This record gives sequence, structure tokens and C-alpha cells, in this order.
Amino acid sequence: MSLTSAYQHKLAEKLTILNDRGQGVLIRMYNIKKTCSDPKSKPPFLLEKSMESSLKYINKKFPNIDVRNSTQHLGPVHREKSEIIRFLTNYYQSFVDVMEFRDHVYELLNTIDACQCHFDINLNFDFTRSYLDLIVTYTSVILLLSRIEDRRVLIGVYNCAHEMLHGHSDPSFARLGQMVLEYDHPLKKLTEEFGPHTKAVSGALLSLHFLFVRRNQGAEQWRSAQLLSLISTPAAMINPANSDTCLTSIIGSFPRYWLINVPLSSLMACEYLSVEVMERWIVIGFLLCHGCLNSNSQCQKLWKLCLQGSLYITLIREDVLQVHKVTEDLFSGLKGYGKRVADVKESKEHAIANSGQFHSQRRQFLRLAVKELETVLTDEPGLLGPKALFAFMALSFIRDEVTWLVRHTENVTKTKTPEDYADSSIAELLFLLEEIRALVRRHIKVIEQYHLQYLARFDALVLSDIIQNLSVCPEEESIIMSSFVNTLSSLNLKQVDNGEKFEFSGLRLDWFRLQAYTSVAKAPLHLHENPDLAKVMNLIVFHSQMLDSVENMLVETSDLSTFCFHLRTFEKMFAMTLEEPAMLRYAIAFPLICAHFVHCTHEMCPEEYPHLKNHGLHHCNSFLEELAKQTSNCVLEVCAEQRNLSEQLLPKHCATTISKAKNKKTMKQRQTPRKGEPERDKPGAESHRKNRSIVTNMDKLHLNLTELALTMNHVHSFCVFEHTIFPSEYLSSHLEARLNRAIVWLAGYNATTQEIARPSELLVGVKAYIGFIKSLAQFLGADVSRVIRNALLQQTQPLDSCGEQTITTLYTNWYLESLLRQASSGTIILSPAMQAFISLPREGEQNFSAEEFSDISELRALAELLGPYGMKFLSENLMWHVTSQIVELKKLVVENMDVLVQIRSNFSKADLMASLLPQLMGADNVLKRMTIIGVILSFRAMAQEGLREVFSSHCPFLMGPIECLKEFVTPDTDIKVTLSVFELASAAGVGCDIDPALVAAIANLKTDTSSPEEEYKVACLLLIFLAVSLPLLAMDPASFYSIEKDGYSNNIHCLTKAIIQVSAALFTLYNKNIETHLKEFLVVNEEDSHSGADRRRIPRALCLNQRPSPVSGRVGSQL
Repeated sequence: MSLTSAYQHKLAEKLTILNDRGQGVLIRMYNIKKTCSDPKSKPPFLLEKSMESSLKYINKKFPNIDVRNSTQHLGPVHREKSEIIRFLTNYYQSFVDVMEFRDHVYELLNTIDACQCHFDINLNFDFTRSYLDLIVTYTSVILLLSRIEDRRVLIGVYNCAHEMLHGHSDPSFARLGQMVLEYDHPLKKLTEEFGPHTKAVSGALLSLHFLFVRRNQGAEQWRSAQLLSLISTPAAMINPANSDTCLTSIIGSFPRYWLINVPLSSLMACEYLSVEVMERWIVIGFLLCHGCLNSNSQCQKLWKLCLQGSLYITLIREDVLQVHKVTEDLFSGLKGYGKRVADVKESKEHAIANSGQFHSQRRQFLRLAVKELETVLTDEPGLLGPKALFAFMALSFIRDEVTWLVRHTENVTKTKTPEDYADSSIAELLFLLEEIRALVRRHIKVIEQYHLQYLARFDALVLSDIIQNLSVCPEEESIIMSSFVNTLSSLNLKQVDNGEKFEFSGLRLDWFRLQAYTSVAKAPLHLHENPDLAKVMNLIVFHSQMLDSVENMLVETSDLSTFCFHLRTFEKMFAMTLEEPAMLRYAIAFPLICAHFVHCTHEMCPEEYPHLKNHGLHHCNSFLEELAKQTSNCVLEVCAEQRNLSEQLLPKHCATTISKAKNKKTMKQRQTPRKGEPERDKPGAESHRKNRSIVTNMDKLHLNLTELALTMNHVHSFCVFEHTIFPSEYLSSHLEARLNRAIVWLAGYNATTQEIARPSELLVGVKAYIGFIKSLAQFLGADVSRVIRNALLQQTQPLDSCGEQTITTLYTNWYLESLLRQASSGTIILSPAMQAFISLPREGEQNFSAEEFSDISELRALAELLGPYGMKFLSENLMWHVTSQIVELKKLVVENMDVLVQIRSNFSKADLMASLLPQLMGADNVLKRMTIIGVILSFRAMAQEGLREVFSSHCPFLMGPIECLKEFVTPDTDIKVTLSVFELASAAGVGCDIDPALVAAIANLKTDTSSPEEEYKVACLLLIFLAVSLPLLAMDPASFYSIEKDGYSNNIHCLTKAIIQVSAALFTLYNKNIETHLKEFLVVNEEDSHSGADRRRIPRALCLNQRPSPVSGRVGSQL
């Protein structure tokens, strides 16, 4: 074939286009196979019972289906023909694409054979690689097509529906049906078709021999050659790395005579070419062109070596080819292949026995070698210029080992050495891969500056010199090579400094064309006769890629998107990593790998994108959730230990120490302690170590926390399918939720026994937790201040963000249901002298000590924990109970309305009062309910005082203005403004003459059935009812005053606060004068006392002969 026709055939362009289209067709076949194998995604009519007989008929008659004369069999198809066309058009067109792809492939392969092209991976790398890729891709498409069980049904049903709808078959159906039949036994047909191409295929494969042998070395050979080591030869550390130097360093373990025939033009690309790719080329190439195995010993050696390396090779994603089984099955049916079958069996046994250990040792070597490489490059990133090749080699080696492990772990189920197929340290390799990728991206400017100068100041000059020394140079080739020199010579450093985007894809495509032109048999310029040209151009290609295609290079050498289709293995590896404490620091690699999944998409199969995106985001999310969960668990466990240590310093634990100090003499006499009295360690004893090898639980927790902190803080953010992921946010949310639960757990609330921790003890525990978490701020990478702030703020609300109860709810319920309820029943009394509630001892009853929960320090601690919001919630609940008592009091007033009206009018008439008072019903009930109100309001006043102290200590500069603002309230101030100021003051714990919370609570009791006048009347009569009922307290035997407690055993000393506070709230609400009504109360009370009650026994706390606050009275008068 003439040179002109070689130009016209455009071999380079066709190989490029067909390889890309082949990948798209292959992915579409995979997608159809995957869809049809899952009942959930299978076309619905394939599962319908009514279609079953039609589908069987079509499958049986395919492809010769007589649609017109088979109406009885194809009735269901006719009914749903439109729906079938809609569903199956994409499927059918995909099969047509396979057929067209097949036609183009065979046309190109025949053209290449006619041109008698020469293939050598060391010279025309792109041409050879594209040729072998096309063969493998085409074979994979055909094999995958044969694995689609419903292929006949899909094609046949579509064609039947098409003929019913349009009156004729689809134009492509006849050829397509015949193709499907031919490939029912795909390998047999493929070997027949590739027979004529044996010479070209075997020649391309043989050029791999030296490269494959070198790249297939074991860990010991790698170690002796100091593979990937930059520091093994310090003098050459800054020398540029090229394939010749790499080659020379690696073949040190080979016999010296091998060097004689080593092609020194070996490419840079060969150094990071995937071994997995080469295995696919060799296995499939010799499977299709097996004739050369019997005639060429070199082919046979290469083939056997490849068979010993892997049990499975990948066709696409998780679809694999079981190498030995398929080869043995094919060769068993061929004459004269008995020895080859024996070779296959021998290679299989060798692979089963040795490959697992072989790759395990290589992974172990890579862990050490790549770690050293990463450390050196991190310390001296300038080395990424001359040694960029080492980075891509390391990535390629790691990727090969990881993918080998993944596909064998997934498929090798029965083995005597399962440990060879399960690597608990795989996370370290994945992490190192991500680290090298990050280094390359981070220092891209270094790489660009170095290689731009290399291209402009070395490559361009050398290439120009080589071109001038060529003996023959046709015009077309001369034009292309001259353009190379001109392009490279025009480069300058300012382009990098200015951030210009480089584009050398045209140069590389021209070199691809030149490889094709110079590889045909009748070319005037043969590339294999001018190896220096190939060497320099291959070097230029690599250097140009360092300027414009670094990201593509990273994808080519380190893409692990295969995990997207081996999710079970991916999850198992992650689980194993979490079980290994030493591997925890590398666990972040798993979510980072999810960012690779985007690279397995193809524009010819856009419907896959959402599913792949979901897989990537779901697994990234689940990995980070698990890591955040583990980290937060570890943090909280250490917090719990710190809390236990801080609890040892609580004052209650010093009692035994004091007791021992007082009874020293007694203790000396007693040689041995009594049984049941274990010796208690003093605080700080845990810090004393007698043996450094002893590892405590705290040591283990700190170690795990260190590892987890390293992994969570490794990257600030990364992208997965256009989503930006922040690992610290996962940790923050988990830590916040766990801290919330931990604080509630520290409260120790038991609903059955009504037990709860003292607020002061809880505060100590919370401070221990917060103190430790704050100390981790710089290690965790999370905003711990925000975490703590959010958690504590949520604890001031009734429910947290998860809808769980908080300490605000727990303590509010406990104080209402336990302490105040018992105070209402008389088992607990308020002691003004001690400023606390005190439990009264009762025989046969075990009660909690109320003073331990209600003294000044405890309520201050409660205010510290709950904050203003939580205390407001507590107040609202207290006020709800107060208003419920007021409702009952109003009912009692309404029942005695007539009598109370007469009493109010005739309270100065002793005779009439003597007859009216006995008519009152429920006077004791009124006093009891008013006492309960007084108890509740007294408790609230104490809690507010605690809040005031806390607020003053935390915000003194805010407290001052609030108190000053309150002092500026005068009787002339508008009541709405007054109540607003009082509400502000009350929120800070400042006491007010009128309780805004009580006013608001009573205001919510207003009903539509009663008028304001009636409500006001009831309020006035309530005071009258109280005034005339007070003397009854003198007859209550529980009305006994205790000087020690400064109160009464039945809490009637709380009535004062109840009467004043409720009166002020009621008459403020009804716009009446407070002072006037309290004066009326005092007058009625005094007259009633003189009318016959025993004045001597009326409790002095209830002799309300003091006038109310002038502010209250005047405020009320203004209303």
C-alpha cells in the first residue's frame, strides 16, 4: 500500500475515535446486562405473565420470526407495541451500535494488515497501545453481548413491535440477528475472525516481553533495585528521571547480557503503564491469535508468564474473565493443543499457590517505598520537577496491586490461604495514593515551571538536531516535526507566571499521526530505523502532559473507580481498617476514593450518572458518618474518664479522709482494714506509673483518639460528584449529638425512682467534658466552640435537635413532681433561715434530702446549667401550676359568691359576720391552694436569685444597665413599658414588684364566657375569702413555728408571697389599684380576727399589717 493511501486512511484518528466509542458501547452493553439481570430495573413487560408465551416463541424462532402469521403467539406484543417501542428503542440502538462498531473495527484491522504496520511499544507507544486497546475493547464488547441472557428477546420483541407499527422490519434487524447468532459462542467465532491478524497482534504483544518481565518482578527484586527511592543515590537526586535511568536502576538484578539488547528508547509512559492493562492485552491477544503459541517460543514464554500472575482479568468494572478456565475450555476443543492445555493447568496451579503471596509482598514493599517517597517529596516539593515520573510510577504500582486484590477478593472464594486475599493494611496504600495525588496537585506550578523549561531549552534543541540529521524526511513528516520545534521553542516562563492554560493535545495527536505514517511497511521514514526520534518525541509527550494534562495523568495512573462496582469489598476493607488501631489514621482514604467514581461515567451512557452519583455520595457519607461516630464515641469515652477523675475531687469524697485523720490512733491499732472497706485511691494516684509497659484504658483511648483525629483532620474538604464534602462537619454534628446525650446521661435521671444528680455535681461533670473537648480544638479540625455552644444551648430548650429530652426538661419535671409536690404535701418545708427547702424526717420513709437540691449553691448551679432560656422554661412550668391553682380558687369563689358579697359589704358588723362565716364552704381548701402557690413562688424567687448571681458573674457589664433600667421605672411610666422592663429584668433574675411571668400566665386564663367585670369581681372576692379564712390557720396543729428553720411545718409562711404576688398580678391585669385592694384585704382580715378568732395563735408571718410597695400601688393606680 502506498504512502499516500496511508495518509488517507487516517489510522491514528480512527484508532482514537473507535477506542472512545468502543468504551461507550462496552458501557452500554454492561448497563443493559445489569438492568436485565435485576427484576427491579428490568423492562416491565418482560415480567408480565401475559407476555410469557410470546417471549418464549420469539426466543425460539429468533431471528426468523413471522410476525404476520403468528398473531396467536404475538397478541400481547401487538397490544403493547407502542409501549415496547418506547421502552426498547435505547436497548435496540445499543445492539445496532455494537454491530456498527464491529464493522468499523474489522475495516480498520484489515487496513492495518494491508499497510503491514510495525508495532513496538518502545517506539510507537501510542500506535501500539491504541491497536491493542481496540482489540481488547472489541473482544470485551462481544463477550459482554454474549452474557446478556435476554439479548434475543430484546431484539426480537422490538423488531416485532416495529413491524406491527410500521408494516416492515427494522432495516438493521437481519444483520443484527445474524450477528447475535454467530456470537452465541463468542470466543470460537472471534478466533476465526482474528486468524488473519495473528502476525500484527503477535508482533505488538512480543514488543511487551521485556517490559512485562521487568514490571512483573517480585518484592525482593524491587527492594534490591531500590525501586522508587530518591535517597538511595543522593548524588543523582536532582537529575531528571527518564525511562532510561529507571530502566538501568531496575534491571540491576537481571543478567548483564540482557543489557545488550535493551532498547534505550524505552518510553516514560512504559514506566507507569498498568500491568493489569498489559495482562489484558496478552491474555486476550493470545486467546484470539493462539496459533502463534505453537510456532513461536517467545510468544509462549510471555503467555505462560502472564497466566501465572492472575486468575481473573477485568473486562469492564466487575465483569471478569476467568483466564485459565476460558483458555482451557477453548484449547480443549482444538487439535494439537494438548501441551497448551497442560501449560494452562500448570500456570493455574502456580497462580493459586504463589500469586497471593507474591502480591502481598509487593504491597508490603510499596507501603514502605511510597511512604519514603511521599516523605521526601513533602519535605522537598522541588523534586517533583525532575522526579515527577517517580510519583506517577508509584501511583500506577499501587493501583495495580489494589485492583488485583479487589478482583481476586471478589472472585476467589475457596482458597487454602485466605489471608493472601484480605489485606488489613490496605488503607495505608490507599492513603499513600491519595497523598501522592494531593502532592502533585498542590505543587502543580513546580511541575509546570520545570517541564516548560525542559521543553523549550532542551527538548526543542535536541529534536531540531535529530530532524536535521535524518537521512530521509518526507514533506508531510517534515511539516509535522517542524511544527513541533516551533511550538516548543515559543514557550517561556511568563506563561506559567501569568497562569496561562497550555494545550498540547494537537502536538500529541500529530505525533500519533507521525507514528502511524512511519510504521507502515512502505514508508520512506521508518521509526524503528530512527529510535532517537522516537525516544525524544516520547520524552516530549510526557513533558507536555506535565503542562496541560496532569489531572488526566492522575486519572490514568491512579483511578480507583473500580470500587464503585465492588462495593461489598470496599465496605469490608473499610470495616477491617476500623478494627486495626494502627490503620485508623488512614481511614480517610475511603471517602476520598469515592471522589474517583465520577471517572467511570461515559457520555454514551448518561442514564448511569445519577446511579453512580448516588453510590459515590452514599458511601462517602456512610464512611464519614462511621468515622465521625467512632471519633465522637472515643472523645466522649475520654470525657467520661476525665469526669470520673474530676468527681474524685468533689467535697463529698473528703469525709472518709477527715474521718481517718480524726481516728488515726484507732486506725494504727487496727492492722488490717475491715472486710467490705476497700482502700480508696486518692485523687492523682492514676498518674503514678511503676511500669511503663502497663497500658491503661485511658492510654488506649488517647491512642485511638490520636489516630482518629489525624484521619478526620487530614483534609479540609473534597469534592464528590460536584458536592463539596467537609469531614469536620460530620464530626461536629456527631459530637454535638453525643455531647447532648452525655449531658443528659450525667444528670442520671431515673423516672421510676425519681432519682437525679445534684445540679452542682452535674455542673462539675459538664465542665470536665467541656474542658477536655476544648483541649482537642486544634487536633480534631472541628469547630469545638460551636459544638459546645450548640449543645449547651440545646440543653436550655425543652427538646434538643434530635427531639430528645434535655436537662432543662428533666430538672423542671423533677423539681415540680418531686420536690415541690412533696413540699405541697408537707414532707418538705421552706426554711428562710437556711434559704433552702428541707426534708422533714418521717418514720418508715426513705426520702431524698431536699436541701441538697435547693440550697443557694445548687440553684446557682442549676441556673448555670439551664441558663436564662432554661430558667424561663422552668418559670413557665411553675406558672402553669400556679394558674391551675388560681383556676380552682376562682371556682371556690364562684361557689361562695353570694356569701362573700355579703361579707365584703358587712365585714364591720360582728353579729352578721358570725352568721355568714359558717356558711363559707372550702375555706381550708382555699388556704391549702394558696399555700401551694406560695411554695411555688418562693421556689421561683430562689431560682431567680441563683440566676441573678450567675448572670452577674458572667455578664457584669450587662447586668448593671438592666438593674439601672429597672430603677428608672416610676409610677408615671406606661404600664406596657413597665412590664417590658420587668420582663427583661426577670430574664436576668432580678426580682420585680410585679411578676411579668405571672401576669402573662393569668392573662392566658381569660375565657370568652365571662366579662372583665365579673373576672375583676372574682379577684376582689378571692382576697376577701383569703382574709376571712386566715384565722382558721390558728386551729391547725401543723401551724407550729420553728425558730431554727424560721418557718412553719405546713409552709404557711409562704402565704405572704402568694397573696402579694397574685394580687399584684390580678389587679395589674384588670387595670385596678393594687394598694387599695390590699388595704381592703388587711382591713377585712383585722376585723375578722377581732370578731372572734384566737388572735394569739395566728402565725406572725401572716400578720400582713405592712403596706404594699408604693411602686406596686402607684403602678396599679396608673392602670
